[in-house]
Amino acid sequence: MKRDDLADLAAFVAIADAMSFTRAAAALGMSPSALSHAMKGLENRLGVRLLARTTRSVAPTESGERLLETLRPALREIGAGLTALAGQRDRIAGTVRLTVPKHAATTVLQPMLPRFLATYPDIRVEVTVDDGLTDIVASRYDAGIRFGEKVAGDMIAVRIGPEIRSAVVAAPAYLTGKPIPVSPQDLLGHRCINYRLAKTGGLYPWEFERDGRSMQIRVDGPLVLNDVDMILSSALAGSGIAYLFEDQVEASVAQGRLVRLLDDWCWAAPGYHLYYPSRRTPPALAALIDAFRSREP
Repeated sequence: MKRDDLADLAAFVAIADAMSFTRAAAALGMSPSALSHAMKGLENRLGVRLLARTTRSVAPTESGERLLETLRPALREIGAGLTALAGQRDRIAGTVRLTVPKHAATTVLQPMLPRFLATYPDIRVEVTVDDGLTDIVASRYDAGIRFGEKVAGDMIAVRIGPEIRSAVVAAPAYLTGKPIPVSPQDLLGHRCINYRLAKTGGLYPWEFERDGRSMQIRVDGPLVLNDVDMILSSALAGSGIAYLFEDQVEASVAQGRLVRLLDDWCWAAPGYHLYYPSRRTPPALAALIDAFRSREP
């Protein structure tokens, strides 16, 4: 088929439907004489007469009718395909790769994912749960989630979660017969549950702040873990004092299974931020950012 054949065949269908060169030419945005010339060229190439012309009307010949039976469904299918293609062009699609710490994954990411994926069915979200400070550029992630103060200065950061407070807790059974710590230094005389940092391999120093004064305490104890669920379970079992986030322990504190300690020394973090390296973001990531912004605290 030559390049112009499809256009001429579509014009033939338009003439047959309108039963007029003048009306068909107006619908196609061309002159009647140009349309008549195109039809003569098509008939010459096919070697058959497609239209019977009179001074008052135009109608398909028998050969023209047979051709119309094939052309009409074919052109409808082509039109539907082009419409679908235009719809795909306007639809947001793609993959967003994220690196997220476990706490952020469960508290800020997971709650919004079902609605986001329902809104954007052609977006795929790939999440790596990682408490280390992963280099998102070197590891080819589209974005990451971290506390605001942990985000590098050359990154663009969008706050996506509320302020988060730390909490020092212990089970009543552990505290029985032991002095209650009233300052962070008192923890040095207690059995504490340490957290092993994934990135450096070191132990996380417990951070405290009060009246503008901040300090870090390196505690000791019988357990070193790298999973917060195990830390919580161990604290509930009476194995020692734990350092967690407030929302992780509030249910157990309300039930009396854990006791808050040093509450006036526990600091507040500025909440989780989604960060990424460039303002020229792909559409899928831009949609995720907008979804987070729509639910900012």
